[in-house]
Amino acid sequence: MLHSPGEQRACREWGWDAPTSAAQARELARDFMTAVGYHDERHREAVLVVVSELVTNALRHARGVTGLRLSQHDRGLTVSVRDAGNRPPRTLPLDPGRPGGFGMHLVRDLTEGVRVEWRPGGKNVWATVPQPRTEER
Repeated sequence: MLHSPGEQRACREWGWDAPTSAAQARELARDFMTAVGYHDERHREAVLVVVSELVTNALRHARGVTGLRLSQHDRGLTVSVRDAGNRPPRTLPLDPGRPGGFGMHLVRDLTEGVRVEWRPGGKNVWATVPQPRTEER
C-alpha cells in the first residue's frame, strides 16, 4: 500500500482463488464484514458498492481480477483489487444519455479516494471506505 490507513485489525486476501464475478466478491466482502463485526448497514452497503465497482472495472477493462484484499483498520475498511491491466481507472464525465460510466464516481464519493499502485504485470487499485462517525451510527 502507498500509505498506512491506520492500525490493521483484520485482513483477508484472495489470490489464486480471487473472485471471478462482482457477485462473488460481494459475498466474500459480506462474510468478511460479518466476521469482523461490521453491523452498520450504511457502511456495509458502501463497502459492497466499492467492492462491486472495483471488481467490475477489473473484469471489464483490465483482463480480470488477480487478487482481492479487504482490511479493517481504525479509519475504516480498505478494498484492494489487483488486476493485469496497464491503464489506470478512468472517471468518465457524467452523461445520463450514455449507459455506464457512473462506477468510479460512486467509488470516489464513498471513499477517501482511489489509489493505484503499479506492480509487475498489472496494478493494485484500492480505496478506503471511512468508518462512520459515532453520531452517524
